Amino acid sequence: MAKARGDSLTGDLLSWQPERVAVGFDAGDLRGNRIASRISQAVSLALKNCDRSRAEIARMMSADLGYTISEATLDAYASEAKETHKITLERFIALVEATGCHDLLGFVADIFGYACVPQKFAALIELHQIEEHEREIAARKQALQSKWRSGR
Repeated sequence: MAKARGDSLTGDLLSWQPERVAVGFDAGDLRGNRIASRISQAVSLALKNCDRSRAEIARMMSADLGYTISEATLDAYASEAKETHKITLERFIALVEATGCHDLLGFVADIFGYACVPQKFAALIELHQIEEHEREIAARKQALQSKWRSGR
């Protein structure tokens, strides 16, 4: 049905997009095969896509960690050329917290062939697994009943 002229209350139903289920960067956002390079790129994207300044991110990380993280340190983590500056796990966690960039979590999970999904989807995933198992059991039960009835 066409949207009525001047109708500002009816949204475009075809423009609806489902919520992203798994977090992570888009394919092609991180280039190369070296893990160190890809980590630097992920850090750089998290900093770039954050609404906060690097100074604010550094302050938040410092407060969270209990010691000072400088903007220069963040710049070094985001630079592929600074091979001597690698982000530690605790600082990586503080970076996720400060930037709100959960795509960083998906980046790590993807390396191991996993997807990182919000906790609210965990019960739905488990329910799906149970339903699949029920279908397998029902099919096995039906096969055994057929075998029994046929006398084999």
